[in-house]
Amino acid sequence: MDKFKTVLNIASKQTNLGFGLVALMTAGGEQIFSSVAFKCPCNDLNFLYGMVFLLVPALALLLLGYILSKKMWKLLTGLWYNRAKLCGWKNLAVTCMAFFQISSTALVAPSSWIAVALLNGNYYECAMSGINVSLYNQHVCRDVNTDLDCATKLHMFPCDKRHEEVLRILRSQSQILGWLVITSVMLSSLLIICLARCNSPISYQQLKFWMAYAQEESDLMDLYTNKHAKELAERNLKSFFNQTDPENVITPSNKDWEKISSLYKFSTKDHFYSTLHRYVETNLEGDDGIRMVSVRSNEQTDNPAVLHFVDGGMVSM
Repeated sequence: MDKFKTVLNIASKQTNLGFGLVALMTAGGEQIFSSVAFKCPCNDLNFLYGMVFLLVPALALLLLGYILSKKMWKLLTGLWYNRAKLCGWKNLAVTCMAFFQISSTALVAPSSWIAVALLNGNYYECAMSGINVSLYNQHVCRDVNTDLDCATKLHMFPCDKRHEEVLRILRSQSQILGWLVITSVMLSSLLIICLARCNSPISYQQLKFWMAYAQEESDLMDLYTNKHAKELAERNLKSFFNQTDPENVITPSNKDWEKISSLYKFSTKDHFYSTLHRYVETNLEGDDGIRMVSVRSNEQTDNPAVLHFVDGGMVSM
């Protein structure tokens, strides 16, 4: 699971390398799973058995993608406690857009599994041989010798390689569906990227800078969080075991944590790149008592409402 999480983190950057690694790892897992665990029963359970092997692992990969997504838990944590914030259409739209971004990454592995499984053909071949629909069975067996009683004994064919012509038909149907899945996923991804880029309120180079900043901030946040937690834990343990007064360790308040954990939507009015950036620039005061507003834009236009850029703009590649 740790290896899958590492690859998923790479894919969360929405780079071609990240998506390619997830797809490649899923394809390899499907090949191993198909050769080791899958054995078509060749009876009335064919359809159920084949569909379970085709769809249930894909569902498991989808759920795993959600579980390992930092954005997913950032979106859900405290949602019930602060559910009043979702009452407005604007907040609800931003939340739905964030969930759409999470899903676009989480769907890479399950769609890869289904596509590779269909190209392999074993699951589909087993499932459709036990579908028990007379019209479909007659269609598959239309060119087969009638003496074989193909339509009624189709569920036995995956275990009997003498009927290769029927299995070839089922396998070809599966591979056609596999290529359709691949084409539809690639086309939908292209359309989403084009729509996001066309509605981008910032230039290409600034968008690259924003994505780089968001990734660096996320990595450093994990580093600083662990470091600060270790310092606080060491302070408390030393005070407990040595029975001494605790040293002064400053930690952010609950309100401060909430401000940097909320969903962020980029706006050209402020020119901030994250909730943390906005907090540092607007909530902390300098030595002269003046709020820090060093990074602002003179532009007065907000980003388009069609595709909101939230949480680092990861909708755009």
